[in-house]
Amino acid sequence: MTVSQISLTPLIPGLLLAGVLFALGLVGLLVRRNLIFMLISVEIMLNAAALAFILAGAHHGAADGQVMFLFILAMAAAEVAVGLAIILKLGRDLGTLDADAARKLGD
Repeated sequence: MTVSQISLTPLIPGLLLAGVLFALGLVGLLVRRNLIFMLISVEIMLNAAALAFILAGAHHGAADGQVMFLFILAMAAAEVAVGLAIILKLGRDLGTLDADAARKLGD
């Protein structure tokens, strides 16, 4: 086994895991109509992207992946705060968290 094969071994399963997590988040976003579950699916997708950045940074021996993880973490926190505020307002006004009911507000 060469040195390049040894260093690629943890990268490939980790990227596969990140891809599976991203795909699960995308399926959850497209299939579910509940706004809370849609928000959770977006968080899963962001975590999958963060995992891919960390793995790539560790593979190349640079701190770039960890810096990108911090940006993703800050963006996810802001997205959750704004998203939950919108969801709470819609839940109080409409009495439901269905995305189709929220779409009718524009009509």
